[in-house]
Amino acid sequence: MSSPLPYPNLFSPLDLGFCTLPNRVLMGSMHTGLEDRAADFPRLARYFAERAAGGVGLMVTGGFSPNISGWLKPFGGKLGWPWEARKHRLVTRAVHAEDSRICLQILHAGRYAYHPLQVAPSRLKSPINPFTPRALGARGVERQIAAFANSARLARDAGYDGVEVMGSEGYLLNQFTVPRTNRRNDAWGGDAAHRMRFAVEIVRRIREACGPDFILIYRLSMIDLVDEGATWDEVVAQAKAVEAAGATLINTGVGWHEARVPTIATSVPRGAFAGITARLKPEVGVPLIATNRINMPDVAERILAAGQADMVSMARPLLADPEWVSKARAGRASDINTCIACNQACLDHVFENKWASCLVNPRACAETELNYAPAATARKIAVVGAGPAGLACATVAAERGHAVTLFDRAGEIGGQFNLAKRIPGKEEFHETLRYFSRRITQTGVALRLDTHVDVNELHGFDEVVVATGITPRLIDIPGGDRPNVVGYVDVLTGRVVPGGSVAIIGAGGIGFDVAEYLVHDPAEPSLALDADRWRTEWGVDLAYDTSRGGLVPRQPVPPARRVWLLQRSAGRPGARLGKTTGWIHRATLKSKDVTMLGGVQYVRIDDEGLHITVDGQPRTLAVDHVVVCAGQSPLRPLAEALEAQGRQCHVIGGADVATELDAKRAIAQGSRLAARL
Repeated sequence: MSSPLPYPNLFSPLDLGFCTLPNRVLMGSMHTGLEDRAADFPRLARYFAERAAGGVGLMVTGGFSPNISGWLKPFGGKLGWPWEARKHRLVTRAVHAEDSRICLQILHAGRYAYHPLQVAPSRLKSPINPFTPRALGARGVERQIAAFANSARLARDAGYDGVEVMGSEGYLLNQFTVPRTNRRNDAWGGDAAHRMRFAVEIVRRIREACGPDFILIYRLSMIDLVDEGATWDEVVAQAKAVEAAGATLINTGVGWHEARVPTIATSVPRGAFAGITARLKPEVGVPLIATNRINMPDVAERILAAGQADMVSMARPLLADPEWVSKARAGRASDINTCIACNQACLDHVFENKWASCLVNPRACAETELNYAPAATARKIAVVGAGPAGLACATVAAERGHAVTLFDRAGEIGGQFNLAKRIPGKEEFHETLRYFSRRITQTGVALRLDTHVDVNELHGFDEVVVATGITPRLIDIPGGDRPNVVGYVDVLTGRVVPGGSVAIIGAGGIGFDVAEYLVHDPAEPSLALDADRWRTEWGVDLAYDTSRGGLVPRQPVPPARRVWLLQRSAGRPGARLGKTTGWIHRATLKSKDVTMLGGVQYVRIDDEGLHITVDGQPRTLAVDHVVVCAGQSPLRPLAEALEAQGRQCHVIGGADVATELDAKRAIAQGSRLAARL
């Protein structure tokens, strides 16, 4: 007898009537930037093929608009003409060659379109877009419906197994369904039945155009998280209507892009929104898909075993590890390269018009160019420093067949990640260190911890990689050497426990992390580990029977300390944080009454506290401690000593550039170097 599967619900087949999916994993839609040019489709095909080979049951592409007005941006991905379907066959053939299935997502941006040709149900500008949409007339509405049906027909002709209709996240269909954005009084507006008619008619026309044996996923906004969103009764009514119109599956959409509630960042608890899918399950007969912050097999299995959903959707976890499904199926969850929901290389890249990638897996979307093939000649390589850059370099080099020794003066691997994992809401960083620890063992890296390396110990190595990291900068102001002036490392390691009032000098990423650490009561669990408390903190109500959008007043946990967060440069602190997560950090600190000041000049520190001037006005902050987060400098003594002897070395990570600690750059730099050695 074969041994039982470790996740029996996750790996049970799902019968859709005309086809059967081999497991309950949907690779959810995520825009990568590869969708927008025909020249990038070979890369897109390879990207999907690797995930298909990894065992994903069903995949969904990034969004393609059905026409020009629906573009996310000018000349973005579109499927509206027959000749545009040809390039898609590269993708569908690559996926089918791996015995998997794929759907194309049809997404009309509506008022989220970043161009002046945008249209919407009503002439209402989005708060996150500089353009004001043109309101569709009755004939314009009919043309949009026909465009969706045409795009689905072309997708079928291109070899797709189905389509996903994007009806959530505040895009065009979602804009029709709620009073926030639909002020019409014709057949497509007014009461809920008329507002949902646009979406229902699109589903009906697609089913009519593509036949009964074509997967049709409808992405339903089950909780809008904006004012004047849908009520729960309206969500249920729409779900029933799209089911009757021909939907095969209903996927969960959570929150609009303009919502002021985080939904997919690392501080959001795992599976925090599965409960909303569970509420809908008794109301419809088609399978439901749960989504958002489902990144490990035990989370997915728990949702399925509890009957909260019939499938789980994961997008970024399959960026992080294309073999996620096969590893889970084999009971090797500890080998999964876990998505830490940082957004730094995926969503932030897309919003910056770059190709998406992944902080923990720089091969994501670069599968055709970054390969870890066996080295032609095995070499003896020393990597000094077991932070993110050194870990990536050492394990990739060893995977390629090199004999690698990894040194670190600390007693554990991880470098600055060991500080990051202590920040409330960044507990996922533990997973990356667990993954690298496994890779060290699997690839045969010789690990030497508690070891200070000098140049004499590096003789005999063919290559030396210096990944020694950074050293925090000190401050040069009168009183900067007082005992109550401490560095962030002392605080985050617990060597210093600051008093009840603290000033933080430096409002970069580390300054924000330290502020979040200091306002959190260590006696309480992190909100990222307690979904109920997190929802209370952010004002999310999954049982929104009478309210609209699932919003209730926020009830933040009181701060553990009084904190001032200061920066020398003028402007709003945190302006250079990640585009998709910076606002979350600022909102978190604001809710904890943290005073954030820019344009600060530091005068002195004495018994009265920290003396500063802001806009020419002197102020004294009577604080117990001053925590310095004023940047870092590369730690290069070893590299300099090697160069003094005329020996070549490779310098990576913080030892190379330490302006802002950047794990994304460090891991990519280490991986790419190892691929060349």
